Amino acid sequence: MKLKSTGIVRRVDELGRIVLPIELRRTMDIAEKDAVEIYVDGSSIVLKKYQPSCIFCGEAKNVVDFKGKNICPKCLKELGAKSNG
Repeated sequence: MKLKSTGIVRRVDELGRIVLPIELRRTMDIAEKDAVEIYVDGSSIVLKKYQPSCIFCGEAKNVVDFKGKNICPKCLKELGAKSNG
């Protein structure tokens, strides 16, 4: 993974929070209340806008919640076919 510096520096407050600047949120299409995933890559902390994906194939389009798990329509159909067959 190649990291690109934004030149933006923010301090962590007493509750451990940082503010993502509006320019960065607009660029990354992160809106108020959006979920953000946190990754660790060596000594780096990486933030990524959360996109739910299928637990079986990783597809992120049209994912539905099935008993607390994210499943795409194709895998859901496959599961239905296996349980009926």
